[in-house]
Amino acid sequence: MAGVAVGLVLAILILPGFVILAEYDVMKTKSNGWIALPECGKVGINFLEQAVCADQLPAANVPQEAVYWLGYVDSAGKRLSGQNDYIMQFPPGGLPPNDGFWSLTMYYTNHSMVNNPINRYWVTGTSDLVPNMNGSLDIYIQNASPAGNESTNWLPSPTGEFLMFLRVYLPGEAILNGTYKPPPVIKAS
Repeated sequence: MAGVAVGLVLAILILPGFVILAEYDVMKTKSNGWIALPECGKVGINFLEQAVCADQLPAANVPQEAVYWLGYVDSAGKRLSGQNDYIMQFPPGGLPPNDGFWSLTMYYTNHSMVNNPINRYWVTGTSDLVPNMNGSLDIYIQNASPAGNESTNWLPSPTGEFLMFLRVYLPGEAILNGTYKPPPVIKAS
């Protein structure tokens, strides 16, 4: 009888997590290695969707205010790690369309900010990033400072696994209707 009671208690404690995880898999959209939950922040979503949003994006705004993408894998589907160097290249005219601003923020896998020697935790459209001659913009995501002028566009990573959030505030229509896709994070050769 005690085994049945323990099993029942475990089922009550564990089952909701599995149900939320299953709903998360249904709700998420993937693009170039980035994950978004476009329903989070919307009014009128069902209680299970609300549970997913509370778990994954507890302070999500309505999409017209902000859109969030989570990145923890590179373009090949491998976990992001400070053992590798990466480049995230926005094509010419391909920065996130917005009427506010965008930011790319670096986190440890426990969602705390990454300690680094230059105290840079994010880059934004107002970070004095230097575009390439063709108008594209490279962000260097790596543990050690890149050589030369590339350090201006450096987002320092930890030595181990990490994740990033790309956030866009007052996103443009291409983001809201899903036609804008963030560029992939590519492992440098």
